[in-house]
Amino acid sequence: MAWATLSRRLSIAFAVLLLACCGASAWLQMRAGTQHAQEVTQRLSLGLAAHIAQNTELMKPGGLDPVAVKDLFDKLMTVNPSVEVYVLGLDGRIEAQAAPPGHLKRDKVALEPIRRLLAGERLPIAGDDPRSLDASKVFSAAPLRMGGRDAGYVYVVLQGEDHDALAANLSADTVLRTTLWSMALVALLGLIAGLVAFRLITRPLRELTAAVRRFEAEGIEALEREAPMPAPPRRADDEIAQLQQAFEQMTRRIAEQWRELSLQDRQRRELFANISHDLRTPLTSLHGYLETLLLKAGTLSEEERRRYLEIALGQSRKVGRLAQEVFELARLEYGVVKPEKENFALADLVQDVFQKFELAAEARRQQLKPDIAPNLPVVSADLGMIERVLTNLLDNAIRHTPAGGEIEVRLRPAEAGVAVQVSDTGPGIPGELQKGLFTRPAFADGGTRGGGLGLMIVQRILQLHGSDIRLVPQPGKGAVFLFRLGGAAGR
Repeated sequence: MAWATLSRRLSIAFAVLLLACCGASAWLQMRAGTQHAQEVTQRLSLGLAAHIAQNTELMKPGGLDPVAVKDLFDKLMTVNPSVEVYVLGLDGRIEAQAAPPGHLKRDKVALEPIRRLLAGERLPIAGDDPRSLDASKVFSAAPLRMGGRDAGYVYVVLQGEDHDALAANLSADTVLRTTLWSMALVALLGLIAGLVAFRLITRPLRELTAAVRRFEAEGIEALEREAPMPAPPRRADDEIAQLQQAFEQMTRRIAEQWRELSLQDRQRRELFANISHDLRTPLTSLHGYLETLLLKAGTLSEEERRRYLEIALGQSRKVGRLAQEVFELARLEYGVVKPEKENFALADLVQDVFQKFELAAEARRQQLKPDIAPNLPVVSADLGMIERVLTNLLDNAIRHTPAGGEIEVRLRPAEAGVAVQVSDTGPGIPGELQKGLFTRPAFADGGTRGGGLGLMIVQRILQLHGSDIRLVPQPGKGAVFLFRLGGAAGR
């Protein structure tokens, strides 16, 4: 639901918490104000009971004079309506008072607060209110002596019923209204400040939420279309910043993986298209010659029949070789083949591969030239795979080097291993076909040289050995390929 967003929930929670804090603060202020007023009243009237106790008119030879007591009490309460005067016995029982009929609720007052007051403890000190069963009020008290001995206490409630009635009216009319208005103003200002603060704090989270929703609605295009914005510096322990950074890293990784998948998908489609293109020619030729042999079997001479069969057989070999390369590339791509490394001398392997291509080179009047530096380190690699690498490179070089040309394999020590360079004197590879030469088959038209599945197989094999191959320009040469193999450990 719309109201259930994080920002709104935080705002509502903050508003409720703020109102609760304002209410608690107002209650504490009112309570503190009340205690302050009681302390002030009690301090100002602390000697009132003692002054009353010193009045000799209250006494007669037999004890208290009820008429004098009532007359004094009425005068005091008329002058100060907020006080209520009582005379207590030594046990706290009320001996004399001037309360209207029916207003007295107690006949006895606890003496403990009186003793604390007389001992000088910290004010305010509240004692029992004779006109209430549960209320406590500040008071003034003093011992009452008769004939040189203690006869009781003068007990003066300083905030009586009239004071409470007037205070209640004033509180309801002025103090409470002022407190509520103050609390409302503070709450409103705090709420505004809190909402602004929440909006600033949660802005990165809202931006992140918007980015996630765009990603959910538009997919990877939303990530590729938006340029990464430089994030402002934040503290390392900021959870929202960490979340935003993690999301940005995730989106970049997803975008990179998506681009890589798109590239691989495009390369796969190009591979299928190029393989289909490369298969179409030999298959068409094979089909044509076989069909010719079938239709004209009785009219062809033995020499023509033999020539047609040799051409068909050559096209069949080409199709078989291409099928084998596709199968081998698939095994390398999907990790079916793993290199089984061993230590061997690369110079010996080059000589063995040269022997395999001697007849083909002689038939084309080409020269195979080894250029091997002395004291080469032993390499650690899969012998069969590296032989396949050299075979593919030499096969390409022989097929694309004109008669009388030269194919050279150069071995040099480099970076705790051996650098291998295979070059020829052919036409080279056109610039438009050099990009992506080892990642997709590029079959050139018009007799120019391209890069087929053989170079892709070479690239995958070398990647399994932690190496790479690249095409390097070299004046006076055609195609020049360079790669490195690591040396054996401890050699």
